[in-house]
Amino acid sequence: MAITTTDHWVPHTSTVSANEGQKVELFVREHDGASGPPANRKAVLMLHGRSVPVLAGYDLQHTSYGWAKALAQAGYDVFMMDLQGSGRSPRPRMEDPCNVNPNQQAAVIPPLSGPRTASYPFVLTNSQSDQDELSTVVEYICNKRNVSKVAFIGWSAAAFAMGPYAIKNPGKVESLFLLGPIFPPLGPSNPPTLPVLGFPTHVLTRTSIEQALAMKCANQHEPGMVDVVWSALMDNDPIGREWGKLLPTGQPAGVSRFRNFVTWGWNNAAAGQGGILGGSVPVLIVHGEHDQTANTTPPSSNPALDFHVPALYDAITGPHKLLVTVKCAGHSMPWETQHKNLHNLSKHWLKHTKVDDKTQGRFEMDENGNVSPAP
Repeated sequence: MAITTTDHWVPHTSTVSANEGQKVELFVREHDGASGPPANRKAVLMLHGRSVPVLAGYDLQHTSYGWAKALAQAGYDVFMMDLQGSGRSPRPRMEDPCNVNPNQQAAVIPPLSGPRTASYPFVLTNSQSDQDELSTVVEYICNKRNVSKVAFIGWSAAAFAMGPYAIKNPGKVESLFLLGPIFPPLGPSNPPTLPVLGFPTHVLTRTSIEQALAMKCANQHEPGMVDVVWSALMDNDPIGREWGKLLPTGQPAGVSRFRNFVTWGWNNAAAGQGGILGGSVPVLIVHGEHDQTANTTPPSSNPALDFHVPALYDAITGPHKLLVTVKCAGHSMPWETQHKNLHNLSKHWLKHTKVDDKTQGRFEMDENGNVSPAP
């Protein structure tokens, strides 16, 4: 099937404290595989998590790993967006290396010559600014493609934006597919005073990716994936690529910059509100059996940092909800050998909003893609 790829720059008035009120353009890539009359078009919006820009997560240019293209080839019109502070969208106050997390500044020497105090001493983005940007892109897609609803796919911390947005705007969301969603059951309900003191920028190093892809079972990922993922991250951060200690080749080691953000309004009370999730918005939750990012191990004493995926399934009060635990998979499933089964599961969900012909229950998916009820 022919796929048309278009990069969009979506106009938005920023609600991020660092550039509030400024006109910015949000980066959105579209892979359009839809055909037939416009009335049959189904639009899908994919949102990244905290630290991985959308193209490195969903549009990885390596053999069969491009999740967005796999969905487009199945006939969907697929959009991927970067929030501010990530990927190819604006990165306000992140260009200055002194604005990096003080505990990570050693990774950006040079260009830093030693520890420095942040020139912008605040956290960059927050739950409301993320939802505002998500809303702008949803409206853009609906108007551009003449659809009334969009199906959501979110990985990791995307849940902080997509979950609450769906609760507040159920008429705009066809379904919700959450991979390894970050969910603090007892997290904060109310916003702090903004902006919050801190710093705007975290960084990933190559060592961070090696740790993320550390294998917990045989053949969890193919050889060379660290190189593939690191190259994709560097392609999406030309500034961070020039930071870090010099390698023997004389080139900088590079870092991948990502936003520091503060969250609220995503907890047991929110997920169960009005029976919307699992009601008018069907929900599929997927996580790897070895995911220790979305499942805090051991539990944290800080409720805001204590994450549990099965707790989200329990908190959703609507009946149309499913939880799938994927064998031999972790938090980085889009980069792992289970990626094809993940793609197929999402295609089946978008078409039928069912798993194993069921609309409720807990399931397991084995390494061959077979789904069965969880023990």
